Amino acid sequence: YQKRWVKLDADYLRYFDSEKDAYSKRLIPVSSISRVAGVGDQKFEVVTNNRNFVFRAESDADRNEWIRTLQQIAEERKSKALERTLVSPTANGAADPADKSGFLELRGFKHKLFVAVAGDKVFLYKNAEDYRLGIGITYIEMNVGNVKEVDRRGFDLTTPYRIFSFFADSDQEKEEWVEAMQQSIAEALSNSEVAERIWAVESNRFCADCGSPKPDWASINLCVVICKRCAGEHRGLGPGITKVRSLKMDRKVWTEELIELFHQIGNAVANQFWAANVPPSEAITPTSGSQERRRFLITKYREGKYRRYHPLFGNQEELNRALCAAVTTSDLAETQALLFCGAAVSCATGDPQCPTPLALAEKSGQRLQMEFLLHNRTSGKGWLGWWATSGWPEPAGLPSTILCRAEFSRRWCTLQDGVLSYYENDRNAVPNGEIKVEEIVCLLRPTTRGRPGSPFPPSCRIESTFEVYIESERLYLFGLESPNPVREWLKSIAKSFVHPRAEELLALDFERIGRLHYKGGLNLERAKEGWFALAGSALHVCFEDSERQEPLQLRKLQELCAWSPAEAGLAGRTLYIQGERKLDFLGWVHAIQKAAGSSGDTLSEQQLTESDVPLLVDRCIDYITQCGLTSEGIYRKSGQNSKTTSLLEMLRRDARSVRLKEGEHQVDDVANTLKRFFRDLGDGLFTGQWGQDWLRATALEDEEAKIGEYRRLLGTLPTVNRATLKALINHLFRVQRFSGENQMNTHNLAIVFGPTLFQTDGKDYKAGRVVEDLINHYVKIFNVNDQEMKKQQDEIMAIMKMREAASSGTQQAGDFICTVYLEEKKTEAEQHVKIPATMTAEELTFEILDRRKIVMKEKDYWSCFEVNEREEA
Repeated sequence: YQKRWVKLDADYLRYFDSEKDAYSKRLIPVSSISRVAGVGDQKFEVVTNNRNFVFRAESDADRNEWIRTLQQIAEERKSKALERTLVSPTANGAADPADKSGFLELRGFKHKLFVAVAGDKVFLYKNAEDYRLGIGITYIEMNVGNVKEVDRRGFDLTTPYRIFSFFADSDQEKEEWVEAMQQSIAEALSNSEVAERIWAVESNRFCADCGSPKPDWASINLCVVICKRCAGEHRGLGPGITKVRSLKMDRKVWTEELIELFHQIGNAVANQFWAANVPPSEAITPTSGSQERRRFLITKYREGKYRRYHPLFGNQEELNRALCAAVTTSDLAETQALLFCGAAVSCATGDPQCPTPLALAEKSGQRLQMEFLLHNRTSGKGWLGWWATSGWPEPAGLPSTILCRAEFSRRWCTLQDGVLSYYENDRNAVPNGEIKVEEIVCLLRPTTRGRPGSPFPPSCRIESTFEVYIESERLYLFGLESPNPVREWLKSIAKSFVHPRAEELLALDFERIGRLHYKGGLNLERAKEGWFALAGSALHVCFEDSERQEPLQLRKLQELCAWSPAEAGLAGRTLYIQGERKLDFLGWVHAIQKAAGSSGDTLSEQQLTESDVPLLVDRCIDYITQCGLTSEGIYRKSGQNSKTTSLLEMLRRDARSVRLKEGEHQVDDVANTLKRFFRDLGDGLFTGQWGQDWLRATALEDEEAKIGEYRRLLGTLPTVNRATLKALINHLFRVQRFSGENQMNTHNLAIVFGPTLFQTDGKDYKAGRVVEDLINHYVKIFNVNDQEMKKQQDEIMAIMKMREAASSGTQQAGDFICTVYLEEKKTEAEQHVKIPATMTAEELTFEILDRRKIVMKEKDYWSCFEVNEREEA
């Protein structure tokens, strides 16, 4: 036996070297204790699910007191567990699901430890098996912690009692650990008063969607309490459907009325509506993955598949009338059901003194009804509209879905003298309502790409829809029988509200058109009004000071920052786009993001550089040029299949956001990714139409005639294919210049790339001959001038020098000490930083902020720039 100081609290039995120690040698979760019994003089045994611990007290009386107390606490935990209908997914000892877990080296320990960041604590375990059992070494309360990076893989977690020096396997892993621990510190320092009050209601102690315990996030318009993982997926649904806030960090939003609203509605009442018909096979659990959660939440809240339909569903007029009556009572469940089954939150009440349901609730003294309506003023499902051509169209219910005819109200509409009016029928003289065209800010024709399948039979569907956004943050969604009338109505409405100087935009087959504010050029002080139309992958803009519209090729963006305001980085310029109204602006942001991404498997559908080369190809070529020209067997060796698949998927999804870094990505994996991209390319690099002509050209015996034929065929290729072929052959031309080191001469490269580019699986030897000819005659076929050749030669020489310096151990230029000032040039604001050649401005900014212990908030913007003083760099 070794003498230890032992502590027992509601959650853990821990033992320490001495009573002065802050961190234990071992912790045993009370929840894992199955039995406590005496086993002889002064001794007792603590039995857990998988391990037994024997303790010896100083006396029998002391032993009996320990046994009694342990048994009492263990029984209390068991009885509480039986009361719960939902089961936590965590290990026996962890109070929260781990936000980050894995192996780390810790100074002072011979072997790696298994570390888990869970909520406001960091747990240390000897191994992964102990983590699964919940039997750890100790835990660190993060309310007294501070995290600091110390070198490439190392970081320190500092507390008043001890410094824990951790080492990760890679720089990227280190960054992930540091971020997770910083979030844990933020959570530990947050205010838990609101959370405790919300959790006072039993159903609010578990996530409304997956059942995780102690959920500390909420959707304030849906009135549900959710866990951190579900909150992330809620955000993806957009604020028009769910408005996510933290119980612990967003203190200002939690008024007394909102807290009381969560007591009255909360998870129990909300799920009686939203989850009334969830099949067990579709329900999610705390262990469900991100994709499964996302699918479930889209189905639950956006599509409303599981909801308990109100008896008035489908009858717009009756729904609105019932809402006006419900808000004058304390029946919040009825208001919830009406609102999320289609009642308009700002419908006309018929009472001039109280024109909206909100005014009715205020007059009746219904504070909670007012609170609920206020948080749902911009929720997507509350905004329903009516529309028609000079015939009978169908107003719609839910955006981005195929709609059921039952969700529409049939209305007759007219567009005359700048007013869009809708009537009960074509015989009525008095309209039910009107929309003034000068109030319209955006029109949208939803595309059918990517829409979910419809559960309704074809005879009941409304698939041709369009949307109208107006200045008061209201959305009208309308449907017609076929696409052609939709286009006609859109053109007519657009002609009525688009400024005459932007009439050029009306000739486009646009998906979205409207007005937004923008900043650009040298004058960024005042935002100007512009007219924007999105057609395919081009954003057409009529600027305030221009007579002609300018098309911006979104797939050629250098950078796209989807914040408010949105920022688009084009070649040589940056355009800031601002929206005054969140509802239509978020739609613009999403549409621009989608149009700026890759949309298919052909070359022309990829994100492109300014020179029309797919960004994916450019990224891979650039990385291999910098890091792999001298790599032996480059392109012949295969990388890891799983890493290749993962990297190709990331690049295809958004190559603009992928940065290939030495140390994080292996040369052979990147090379394999490039080959697989060309192998799987739709229609191939040489195209199905001209591919055979390229192969037949190899039979020409006269060398000049062959080169002439290749040049002719090059001219027949589409622009993107031609630019891509030149970029690739230029790259292979460089690779073979290093054949002494990489063993890949022209012939070897041709053997690899011939079948890949022609997608022949090695069945036609002529494919390799074409590639070999293109590399050998690169200068003539692609008409490369002397200036281009000199530039390439200089680049090759620079790479050779860099590699020679690296192999000889010579210190490369680029690592220098630089003085950086934070916000102002004063001695107390300066920091001296060692800057390697590979450091980015972003990394430098984070380094300075971390040194000064400045925590970046969600909407903080920091920039890093170089000052040119006295005309000296």
